[in-house]
Amino acid sequence: MELQPGREAVVRVAVATLWTSPEAVRPVDRPALTAGVDIPAWVSGLNTDQQVGDCVLSQLLLGERVLVSELRPDGWARVVAVEQPAAKLDPRGYPGWLPADQLTAVDPATRTDTDHPLVVDATVTGLHAEPSGPVVLPGVVVGTRLTPAGPARDGWRPVHVPGRAAPLWLLDSHLVPAPAASPAAEQALAVAQRLLDVVYIWGGLSAHGIDCSGLVHLAWRRFGVLLPRDADDQAMATTPLALGAERPGDLYFFARPGRKIHHIGIVTALPGDDGQRRMLHACYRRRRVIEEPLPADRTATLVGAHRV
Repeated sequence: MELQPGREAVVRVAVATLWTSPEAVRPVDRPALTAGVDIPAWVSGLNTDQQVGDCVLSQLLLGERVLVSELRPDGWARVVAVEQPAAKLDPRGYPGWLPADQLTAVDPATRTDTDHPLVVDATVTGLHAEPSGPVVLPGVVVGTRLTPAGPARDGWRPVHVPGRAAPLWLLDSHLVPAPAASPAAEQALAVAQRLLDVVYIWGGLSAHGIDCSGLVHLAWRRFGVLLPRDADDQAMATTPLALGAERPGDLYFFARPGRKIHHIGIVTALPGDDGQRRMLHACYRRRRVIEEPLPADRTATLVGAHRV
């Protein structure tokens, strides 16, 4: 099947980047634009200013569903990322642009919402042509959902991959069954802690580079909980707590007076007797994921604690 406006498609690369427009991309973004996308090479080529350029909106993982709304002759597709809620932008999901060759069409008559009973639990892994064979799809990240293509064999599992006729293989130990119930907050925190020191990328949503709300979205997505993509929407989708009642795995939200929420972190410790608080977050200033006590300027802009 070919891509068609008004039809669903799925991502066929390990990580696809969602752009504000085709015209917004820069020469440095070339490794993120091809069908053989190389996100680590893209991230390593960005300087500190380019890491926070506002041309990137979000990222999508292998197998993630989109609704195609427009196809351009130059190879770009306008899509809605239906698995990334963004109510203020589009009630259907997060809108933006992708290179069309990073997508493959799906037949809605054959798709079900139970097609992905396996989830990648390795922080980063690769899909192989055969057990112990060459890697043909590197850079697949935690939280990616896959469909088994048969039983495990000698520690390897075959999986169906969008856009490929033959199954690919990955280590069975890198997969877990899709959870049947929502996680405990500490479980999501443990996933986020594995991303310590990952580079801060505005709009990033992977173990190669990530932003503050992307870290929260990905940690819960690993367990099948699809939180909104942006921090202010995440606040609306979670339950407020009285400050002092937060526990590890809860969320801190930050906003300047009279402004909307601009930052989010994950609580990592009970508040101290002196009121000191700690969080894990993708830090814009430090350009990486860190765990730290809230500095004075963060405490001054803390507007609430919430629970998923």
